[in-house]
Amino acid sequence: MGYSTKTDDVIINEITGRVKQRRLNLNMTQGDVAQKSGLHAQTIKNFEQGKSIKLKTLIRIMRVLGELDSLDHFLPQKGASPIELLKLKGKERVRASGKSKEHKGNAQW
Repeated sequence: MGYSTKTDDVIINEITGRVKQRRLNLNMTQGDVAQKSGLHAQTIKNFEQGKSIKLKTLIRIMRVLGELDSLDHFLPQKGASPIELLKLKGKERVRASGKSKEHKGNAQW
């Protein structure tokens, strides 16, 4: 499914729907997830309804559902290309280079 053309609300519904389906497949109630995660049951309900939650809350829910390893599929770590490795000469990049000089004077904050 191509998400780049989908609205934020459609993507939120997809994510919350998948988490809810995983919970149901594990035969867990919202209360079960709340108790095991240390969250309030209303927080789980709010999440499944697509309401905003903290990122830490999502992590706690994913942990209870046994889905933290899914993050590797979500945002896999990619190694540097052979050309980048030669340029880095064994050094791992720790910051971005920023905008080019011609754009620095035109930056709008």
